[in-house]
Amino acid sequence: MPWDPRQYLSFGSERLRPAMDLLARVPLDHPERIVDLGCGTGSATALLRERWPEADILGVDNSPEMLREAATRNEGLRIEEADLNHWSPTAPVDLLFSNATLQWLDGHVALFPRLASFLRPGGCLAVQMPHNQISPSHTAVFEAADAGPWRRRLHPLLRPLPVHDPMAYHRWLSPLAKHMDIWETEYLHILDGEDPVTEWTRGSLLVPLLDALEPEEREPFLEAYRAKVRTAYPRRQDGRTLFPFKRLFLVAQF
Repeated sequence: MPWDPRQYLSFGSERLRPAMDLLARVPLDHPERIVDLGCGTGSATALLRERWPEADILGVDNSPEMLREAATRNEGLRIEEADLNHWSPTAPVDLLFSNATLQWLDGHVALFPRLASFLRPGGCLAVQMPHNQISPSHTAVFEAADAGPWRRRLHPLLRPLPVHDPMAYHRWLSPLAKHMDIWETEYLHILDGEDPVTEWTRGSLLVPLLDALEPEEREPFLEAYRAKVRTAYPRRQDGRTLFPFKRLFLVAQF
């Protein structure tokens, strides 16, 4: 089951807000070379092009479906399909920008210093990652994974702590960085529709798990998950669902 740009973009404005907040804190005036790591559908890439229209911008992602959408939404965008675990630029860059991607990669203690090594002097690493792993939207995944015959297949894919606490990133990068800005924000998303939290996670968190299931298992798994999140995030009388979502931000200049 590949990444579905339409499912991801069903909450496009809510997903784009953190990218806008991250971009607002990037201290660079005229970066020449920018890489959008995990560019996805290219929504954040468009913001980068709008702010720095003269820059050379490359969008990197491992999903061909997402890259096709990014190219459609950003005419003339240079794109590269690559696994970010092994990707490196052909030359030093001024800005590495990553919105809601690096939580998919393990080994942050080595990954973040490695990314910093790709920057020119004065270059900037700007990262936003979901930090919602102890909330019901995420813990319900573990409960649903235990609720059926798919348990053995799904458990190797579960990642209890994909994002560390802010102090860990400061500890790993402070010996290298000239300046660091790390913060967390909890957004309160006000969502419409039936089972909107499930629809949200179907476009992101649940993608690799659904891919590992047989087609006939996907709906039973989703129903087990839905039952958990419906209780945790009840639909209000006005038909809307309140969905708190915490994210971690990091801007480091080297």
